[in-house]
Amino acid sequence: MEFGGRSLTRKQLEHIVTMSERERITVSVIPFSAGIFPGAGQTVVYAEGPVSQLDTVQLDTEHGSVFECADAQLDMYRTFMERFEAMALGENASRDFICGIINNL
Repeated sequence: MEFGGRSLTRKQLEHIVTMSERERITVSVIPFSAGIFPGAGQTVVYAEGPVSQLDTVQLDTEHGSVFECADAQLDMYRTFMERFEAMALGENASRDFICGIINNL
């Protein structure tokens, strides 16, 4: 789906690349070649605190945001995040992948 055209898409991707160079931001790309993965199509934000008891997961739904902080839920999302990381390209490869898209726009 195209929203805003190629120019806007290029600016958004350039912003993602710029932000990925910040110290506490990691952008990871899971390529289509990785196949189906748990949570595909779902926005998940895992906020990690200085101690694990402060961790929170934010899920975006059509009805608004849902926040999870129960131990069982956090364990499940920690497992998801480990799987995501295992399937994703590394930081530099992810940045290169996005730059390749930018260059083809």
